[in-house]
Amino acid sequence: MPYRIPPVSLDKLWGSKTIEPWFAPRPGLLGEVWFQTEPPLSLLTKFIFTSDRLSVQVHPDDAQARERGLENGKTEMWHVLRADPGATIALGFRHEITLDHARAAALSGEIVDLLDWKPVQPGDTFFVNAGTVHAIGAGIALCEIQQNSDTTYRLYDYGRDRQLHLIDGFAVSHLYPWQPQAAPQALDEVWTRLVTAEYFETDLGLLSAPHQLPPAGAYRLLVILEGAGRIAGQPYNLGQCWLIDPAEPAVELSPSTPTRILRTGPPCPLLS
Repeated sequence: MPYRIPPVSLDKLWGSKTIEPWFAPRPGLLGEVWFQTEPPLSLLTKFIFTSDRLSVQVHPDDAQARERGLENGKTEMWHVLRADPGATIALGFRHEITLDHARAAALSGEIVDLLDWKPVQPGDTFFVNAGTVHAIGAGIALCEIQQNSDTTYRLYDYGRDRQLHLIDGFAVSHLYPWQPQAAPQALDEVWTRLVTAEYFETDLGLLSAPHQLPPAGAYRLLVILEGAGRIAGQPYNLGQCWLIDPAEPAVELSPSTPTRILRTGPPCPLLS
């Protein structure tokens, strides 16, 4: 039976009060909503809401993480849900730079201007491979899908009183422009493949009529971005994340209103 993962809300200094329609208004600045299972899965899904820029940061890959005594690295993707006019994200550098230049730029703040800031709009998807120096700008709501790791090396934080990690961070950083993945590709009349990566594959589904999810051979996470209905007879609503066990037979999705879903999980030939 599909299982609805309880959300965990985290206030952040860069978080936002603008969290509807996914979540009800609440005190504080909501920055992240995590959907974590016990025991943890290999992937973690989040909603992220920003009213200010996040730090300039980078994550290690698996080999680099294990050299540092960590279980695994962090490759991730973002699917933009809402963006204020002029909202941007930074991915990689505008041109290749030297390590000495990068370190000096992080100390002076020049690194912000060296990054490649890209305008965003709802529906955009970005694959962020480990080693990519990146930052999420203000006025954005997005869904993040990532390897289940909280290892983040901050390179610059706009003068906020938080620790930086310049030695470890630049040891794992790609000091050159980011390379996008291939364009989304339709799988059938319902699902479009957004990302195919070593650790996960993610599809966007648009449902307006009952639809059967076939067995995948690996667990799947369903993040409800819009709409309401029933999954295997249980009510679903936007702002939720559901876990489908790999042993689950075909699952019936019955939308009562048009529904937009992200489906993600480990790579599986059955859904490729």
